[in-house]
Amino acid sequence: MARFDLVVRNGTLVVPFIGTVRADVAAREGRIAQIADEIDSSDAETLVDATDKLVFPGGVDAHFHIGIYRPVAEDAESETRSALVGGVTSVVSYFRTGSHYLNRSGPYREIFPEVLQATDGHAYTDFGYHIAIMTSQQVEEVDWLVREMGVGSFKYYMFYKGLNLAASSTDAAAYTMSDVYDLGHLYRFMQAVSAASQRYGSPGGRISLSIHCEQPEIIRTMIDEVKAQGLEGLEAYSRARPAFQERLAIAEAVLLADQTRCPVNLLHLSSAEALDGGRKARLDYPDLDIRLETTLHHLCLTYATARGGIEWGKVNPPIRAASDNEALWRGIARGDIQQVASDHACCMEEIKHGGTWEAQPGFGGTALLYPILVSEGHFKRGLPLQRVAEMVAAQPAQTVGVYPRKGTIAVGRDADLTVVDPELEAVVSRDRLLSAQDHTTFDGYRLKGWPTHTIRAGRVVYANGEVVGTPDGRYLKRPDVLHSRTGAAVST
Repeated sequence: MARFDLVVRNGTLVVPFIGTVRADVAAREGRIAQIADEIDSSDAETLVDATDKLVFPGGVDAHFHIGIYRPVAEDAESETRSALVGGVTSVVSYFRTGSHYLNRSGPYREIFPEVLQATDGHAYTDFGYHIAIMTSQQVEEVDWLVREMGVGSFKYYMFYKGLNLAASSTDAAAYTMSDVYDLGHLYRFMQAVSAASQRYGSPGGRISLSIHCEQPEIIRTMIDEVKAQGLEGLEAYSRARPAFQERLAIAEAVLLADQTRCPVNLLHLSSAEALDGGRKARLDYPDLDIRLETTLHHLCLTYATARGGIEWGKVNPPIRAASDNEALWRGIARGDIQQVASDHACCMEEIKHGGTWEAQPGFGGTALLYPILVSEGHFKRGLPLQRVAEMVAAQPAQTVGVYPRKGTIAVGRDADLTVVDPELEAVVSRDRLLSAQDHTTFDGYRLKGWPTHTIRAGRVVYANGEVVGTPDGRYLKRPDVLHSRTGAAVST
């Protein structure tokens, strides 16, 4: 009888914060059981030959959207399938009440169990949820969400505050279905998250608030100005949501975070100016837990190069200029940015029509997480391989409170791995990404360094372009100090 369920042989392991090492790795009962110079092939029930390949920890895509434009179960199945293509083994998705998602409001005690039920049995990756608190009533549910439901991270959208969305007839109150959604609400929200963090958090079980930093009053003013000039397209959209308003929102958010001592994640920094704002926040508040994030599209796409123009490339915050791309890459190299995510949202072309102001924002990208970081980061810009592993796996796992269970390669940790062929070059196409989305803004981009195998819980789930097995991903209850590995709540 084989000693191990799976052995990956002859590969070069890429270990976050350490470097690369030539070693074999074995898995048993979902965890890494042995790492050695050589493990006998006869000890493996399943053998993966990684000769001349890199073995990374499974990616943790910490910024994902399941069910924003499509039913939760349907979206979970197709889009976590796509995640496997990019070497992603865990996703943490945002969810909120209000327009889109379930198009309803109310207490999370009623709504969130429905979301979990709809996702369970439909996800190919392990999955968790960040929860956006949209109403005064929901603020009172923060402790319950952490203690009983295993939610370790939350979200606030600054640009929903009073904004006449897309200059349409839908105002923010109708869109969010909230009683009050302003900085006062954010302050109360931060107080609740901070209290939960102090009560339940730990170095390995971080509890935090993620913030979409855009300033709605400036956006409203700039939209009016750009529309008056008759401008359309991705560059016009970027001008209507200028980089300085990101920085202004960051300043507002971190001041409140400092007052409440709330750990925060500044999401999808899109510009050199936003990065400067995030860096300044970390310098001004050195004892405050602040993490910075950027996305694949803000690293690689510009308003001049994104495929499909406004109908494919509209996203919030907008795609910027090439100089912003390079500033963000420098931020990664310096260590200013703690994680790269996809902000994946399956958005079909039929709702992307209508022009600059009416098209829905968002698009997919999770299937490109390792390919872009390896190709554009390592090969093109000299980013060390262990830094790639840190940005895609280890640091996102730390941010969402699942490290070191996830995000590294070590005995006793979850056997989540991706095998990358550093010489495999391919052109991005919709079919290659295995998403339900009927287009891709990255269409035609040539990338070098694609996963050949994705392994979750010690089982091959993606191999050579095809998904293997069934969608049996597990819900990630967080933090571990409260919840056992099997997901049962520990009494307190």
